[in-house]
Amino acid sequence: QVQVVESGGGLVQPGGSLRLSCAASGSLRRIDDMGWYRQAPGKQRELVGVITNGGYTNYADSVKGRFTISRDNAKNTVYLQMNSLKPEDTAVYYCNANIALRLWAQPSLYWGQGTQVTVSS
Repeated sequence: QVQVVESGGGLVQPGGSLRLSCAASGSLRRIDDMGWYRQAPGKQRELVGVITNGGYTNYADSVKGRFTISRDNAKNTVYLQMNSLKPEDTAVYYCNANIALRLWAQPSLYWGQGTQVTVSS
């Protein structure tokens, strides 16, 4: 069984910073792309950014230059460093990971449960 768990959310003032973590655990053999998404109240879930297992990243225009995604493959963990936060960044942040249960198998997509980020003074 595989689990994907986010942590690090909370309340932060505008202009502040926050770092989210997302760890995959269980009987996994390989993790390909990992990504961060967010969903604000009344809106659809949207992509924040993704990172390949080689470290290549891609970001939504709304967060470029403010957010940074990194990963530690030894810990099966991906991070989202959020700087210069704005009230419009308020959302539930979700992590996903493309995980293969056998080394050469096709991966399946696993989602975490989400963590709340609130940017407010």
